[in-house]
Amino acid sequence: MTGKWNIHNPTQEQLHKRNEISENLGLSPAVSFLLVQRGITNEEEIRKYLNPSLNDLYDPFLYPDMDKAVNRLNAALGNKEKIMIYGDYDVDGTTAVALVYKFLELNTWSSNLDYYIPDRNDEGYGISDKSIEYARQSGVTLIICLDCGIKAVQKIAYAKTLGIDFIVCDHHKPDETLPDAVAILDALRSDSTYPYQHLSGCGVGFKFMHAFAISNGIEFSRLSYLLDYVAVSIASDIVPVTGENRIMAHFGLKQLNTNPSKGLKGIIDVCGLAGKELLMSDIILKIGPRINASGRMTNGKESVDLLLAKDFTTAKEKSENIDQYNDDRREVDKKITDEAYSLIEQNPEIIQSQIIVIFNREWHKGVIGIVASRLAEKYYKPAIVFTEASGLLSGSARSITGFDIYRAIESCKDILVDFGGHPFAAGITVKEENLDLFRSRLNSFAEEFMLEEQTVQTLGVNMELKFSEINFKLLNDLKKMNPFGPANQKPVFCSRKVRDAGTSKLVGKELEHIKLDLVDDSTKNVMSAIAFCMHQHAEKIKSGKPFDICYTIEENNYNNRTSIQLLIRDIKCE
Repeated sequence: MTGKWNIHNPTQEQLHKRNEISENLGLSPAVSFLLVQRGITNEEEIRKYLNPSLNDLYDPFLYPDMDKAVNRLNAALGNKEKIMIYGDYDVDGTTAVALVYKFLELNTWSSNLDYYIPDRNDEGYGISDKSIEYARQSGVTLIICLDCGIKAVQKIAYAKTLGIDFIVCDHHKPDETLPDAVAILDALRSDSTYPYQHLSGCGVGFKFMHAFAISNGIEFSRLSYLLDYVAVSIASDIVPVTGENRIMAHFGLKQLNTNPSKGLKGIIDVCGLAGKELLMSDIILKIGPRINASGRMTNGKESVDLLLAKDFTTAKEKSENIDQYNDDRREVDKKITDEAYSLIEQNPEIIQSQIIVIFNREWHKGVIGIVASRLAEKYYKPAIVFTEASGLLSGSARSITGFDIYRAIESCKDILVDFGGHPFAAGITVKEENLDLFRSRLNSFAEEFMLEEQTVQTLGVNMELKFSEINFKLLNDLKKMNPFGPANQKPVFCSRKVRDAGTSKLVGKELEHIKLDLVDDSTKNVMSAIAFCMHQHAEKIKSGKPFDICYTIEENNYNNRTSIQLLIRDIKCE
């Protein structure tokens, strides 16, 4: 990245606390300091952090409207009403639908359950007119919507006139007016006192099913084994890995590694992860994109079909289909990304603006979010990519660290057809004639509110280490800090004045990576490292001159041998 390194310099108080934790709990000094940095300093907090417990999950009835939601679901099941489980087409929505449907199917033996995922291109995000019509024709009288619905005021009001009730399970920010649903489970409601606000949509569905289980005397173990779905949603939806999310991700990863659902096992096998200890990063890089690919390229219902597969033969077949969708997505993604780069490079005014806003009516709606992410990463500016859908412009936004793109978009809401999302990602619908005005107002907002330091890419560094401090004790203590993710990031370290041991070399099909063997002044041992896509540094590294590195510490398993390897994040040569 070759940006600015923001290195944390410890205070004397922090060093004293580090030493105290290390001595009392037998943790390595580096991990003890990392706990201090995260504000985890007393023994009870440390125990909860290093040894998560399902007993520390909050009572689901603390959610506003939870009693109403459970009562309505109990009534629907008792009256043998037709119930539809509805969710967004992304990973969070499809895992949420799979979890709720599977739990109700196995624990109520109801034959009146159905599930529905809207088509991204035909229906768009959220509750659609087509889905309500489908529900009416199917005799549905209760819809449980997951990962969406909090803004569907008009759609839910219309459904009510047809005799269709809604239970909304969402985690997005509501508007001032809430939908007229039977129950709204959203911790971001202004009247909510629920202790944790950052659950994924699937996590909210889990809490609903937990409350339902309590109400009906169903053992928690009949629900907790579905936490593999929740872990996949937490990693893929980029929610903070703190509090309840961290507890559920911890146990969800355990389930994923020991006895995943047949559908998830199919994905694990098809993307080459079988036999590997799965981490959050494996979900983000391999499992999540494949589940998403169905909604991007065809229909997200196929992902739910896979997640609910009841035998390995079906799971294998559907996993292979989704793997092919992911390959197709990659091709489309690369083509559109290259076109976007070309468009930007040919129009200097786009680069000079605070926020990149581009449009091509031919671009595939299913990949514009990925393209926006690539633009934000390459140019280090918030980026919004638009295409045409159903006579309107549909856009996907991605932001940079510290800049709230949702708030910027919200400032233009009077000229938008619809919008929703988070500080780092959002979706927008706008009329084509308002695009230029939207771009202008968005950039005016950024000029006023974007801070200068937000425009400089920085890499947070937790601490400086000498190679003599890197050992298996440190590696094993670091593993106890898993799962990592937003608000509990994998620790980044730096080491100064390291040198090539003489055997570093370029690797990869196009020699784009560097396989490093390094030494520093603190030890004679050679430290192994890998620097992906950093071939430009190879010549200076081979010169023998000292250089600085930023990295994470990884466990490398090869030929039944475990070793420590540094994953290089950045290199600074003199």
